[in-house]
Amino acid sequence: MIDVRANSGLRSKHNEAATLVAQMTLEEKARLASGRDFWHLDGCERLGLAPVMVTDGPHGLRKQATGGDHVGLNRAVPATCFPTASGLAATWDLGLLHEIGVALGEQCVAEDVAVLLGPGMNIKRHPLCGRNFEYFSEDPLLTGELAAALVNGVQSQGVGTSIKHFAVNNQELGRMYVDAIVDERTLREIYLRGFEIAVKKAQPWTVMCAYNRVNGVYCGEHDWLLNRVLRDEWGFEGLVVTDWGATNDRVAGVTSGLDLEMPASGGINDRRIVRAVTNGELAESDLDRMIERNVALALCGADTVARRAPVDHDAHHALARRAATQSAVLLTNDGVLPLAPAARISVIGAFAKTPRYQGTGSSQVNPTRLDCAFDALAAALPEAELNYAPGYEAEFSPEDAALINAAATTASDADVAIVFAGLPVTFESEGFDRSHMDMPAQHNRLIEAVCAAQPNTVVVLANGAPVAMPWVEQPRAILEAYLGGQAGGSAVVDLLLGVANPSGKLAETFPLAQSDVPADKHFPGANRQVQYREGLYVGYRYFDTAGADVLFPFGHGLSYTTFEFDALDVAQIDDALQVSFALRNAGARVGAEVAQVFVHKVDDEARVWRPQQELKAFARCELAPDEREDLRLAIPLERLAIFDPGQSCWMLQPGEYEIRVGASSRDIRLTARVTLHSEHAPSAALTIPGPRLAPGAFDVGDETFAAMLGKSVPPPEPERPYHMNSSLLEIGNQGWFGRRFKARVVTEFRRNMGISDGADPTLARMFEEIANHMPLRSLALFSGGKMNFEQLEMVLSVLNGRYLRALRQAFASRSESRGESRDSARVDRDKRESGE
Repeated sequence: MIDVRANSGLRSKHNEAATLVAQMTLEEKARLASGRDFWHLDGCERLGLAPVMVTDGPHGLRKQATGGDHVGLNRAVPATCFPTASGLAATWDLGLLHEIGVALGEQCVAEDVAVLLGPGMNIKRHPLCGRNFEYFSEDPLLTGELAAALVNGVQSQGVGTSIKHFAVNNQELGRMYVDAIVDERTLREIYLRGFEIAVKKAQPWTVMCAYNRVNGVYCGEHDWLLNRVLRDEWGFEGLVVTDWGATNDRVAGVTSGLDLEMPASGGINDRRIVRAVTNGELAESDLDRMIERNVALALCGADTVARRAPVDHDAHHALARRAATQSAVLLTNDGVLPLAPAARISVIGAFAKTPRYQGTGSSQVNPTRLDCAFDALAAALPEAELNYAPGYEAEFSPEDAALINAAATTASDADVAIVFAGLPVTFESEGFDRSHMDMPAQHNRLIEAVCAAQPNTVVVLANGAPVAMPWVEQPRAILEAYLGGQAGGSAVVDLLLGVANPSGKLAETFPLAQSDVPADKHFPGANRQVQYREGLYVGYRYFDTAGADVLFPFGHGLSYTTFEFDALDVAQIDDALQVSFALRNAGARVGAEVAQVFVHKVDDEARVWRPQQELKAFARCELAPDEREDLRLAIPLERLAIFDPGQSCWMLQPGEYEIRVGASSRDIRLTARVTLHSEHAPSAALTIPGPRLAPGAFDVGDETFAAMLGKSVPPPEPERPYHMNSSLLEIGNQGWFGRRFKARVVTEFRRNMGISDGADPTLARMFEEIANHMPLRSLALFSGGKMNFEQLEMVLSVLNGRYLRALRQAFASRSESRGESRDSARVDRDKRESGE
């Protein structure tokens, strides 16, 4: 049952929250500035404010059954595992995303969870980002619209969401400290636009700030991002929460718009806030404003226990199957699909029996059940002879010629072969980036061998991001199934047999090679910074402008039927373009098409840099054979505006625009031109610098990048002297003490997270990478107060060779520790006397 109260968001609770905050002591307020533990906001028992729980998503509930840690080594309660965001984006289906959001909200209510941490909205700048499976698209419009639909679905159930990671978090390497150097136009038009759409259309209860810096400032204390843009310009009404352990300077965060620190810091930052207010460094009114938002969230989530209801897991599994079906993209097909009745079918590949259905990390879900393709195929074709060969080992896929030879032999003695391949779980995960775009050599050679032995071969891919396909011309069909969730195996079989018609469309470009990606020369960066020199040229915006060949273009996806586009008409009505056209199913099967509307500025001035075309509207339409639908899409003129960093405002260039309607960015079916007039047009000709495309090369020099930034390119950061944001990997390079300190901290970190010598290798690698790139300051936060900042300052003094200073700090720390003990005893006495 939908709880309509959720639609008002946190705003309705602010008066009640303000009343409670007015009754709190300074210490109580400071305690509410951070979590109670890993997954709960703190409460105030004296005032009847109960703690509430938040937990990971975004494609399924990950509530730990016992204990709590960063990525869930403790087993989570069973929950429906939907396709990951990379697959859901390929549906281009806002209604479906809303349905999934409703289901996620229902499961949160059943488990007394107040906020689901998701969806992930970061732009896919480069295919190698290890967490791309959790993100929607390379396009901000598609990202924002899908996220808004999911958020509205979840929050319709009286459960909050947390859109993340705000902002410019596009890689895993050094994510806790790396400085993203990006010009304001690119920032506004590419990396913030999706968040803007989601905030304005859905008002998520929370926004999660990223670990990294943006142009030198940590996101958790970025006043421009959190106050000016998010709140003042976009009207965000909720609270900003850190990514877990993302706090740099907690006191600075209070005035910069950061509301909630997660997880608990063991009181370290609470005491810092109290001292800052006491000594006049921080105004208590600023603290009050922040705590009111945190209390409002707790009040909103307080009634989930009273609203608990049983979850229909069967219905949610059916929804997951439908979602997986729509997520799959038919990349190639010469007519072999859907499969004709066959007496003998060879099923090749370990993924057919051991599905690769989700990514590793904080989004990992414990599914309520798990379909595998082999069993689904056997159930669907009880009369067929199914032969199976693993072809590879599922987890690591080392090279093994014997497995390939056996698979080829099995395939040759059949009517058709279906090869299940892709990226093993050890290849992509939170915590580390992929090192290349290739699938394991074993998978590539397996596909080549099976295609040589069996002309009728279909390849089904399981992966969270684009892969290279050196064998692309050899199979008769390729189905990109992405990471399809717990029902993905059954969904794939429905598509192979024609029970369902493929309708997925790529939400990202598949390049021919990694070196073709415009960001590749500056990914993942160096010297603690990553430079976004490619500017707006992300994904199809670059490839379509350059006219470069790609493996598969943005928006691509085939069907078992055909669609015709007709009768395009474009007109400016008030502050919007009305784009009308007809879509007809010209084939013999029910199917769905995604009509994509791109806009091109005709005869653009050379002084203004803009991509060849950009997605500005889309619609998914399901039609019966010979059915026709007249579509009318509105494009607000503000979507056509560009950001002028010189005047720090949005500008709409008047003049002629070409509207392009098609089935992908490279399959344009209809075009029309319209001349736009606007009272928001620039008063003078714009001059906005950007990278220029040179034949056969794309490189942005210092002069061009400086012009884009409006300032000199920041110099590389030196590794020495070490500081609070130096990583453990950097510290480990400093002599005997640095190596010993790093080794001990990493060992303790692994122990605290439950990583043993026999642990899952992907999780072990993920934690190793997280530990290596953890900044020193995080040790105080993740230790739960066992290690404080004063102790870390002593470590830094030793690392930097300032031994006398270290001794003085040691003596000062002992004195301060005694003082804090006396203060703590006095607070405890005051609490007893006040009856708390």
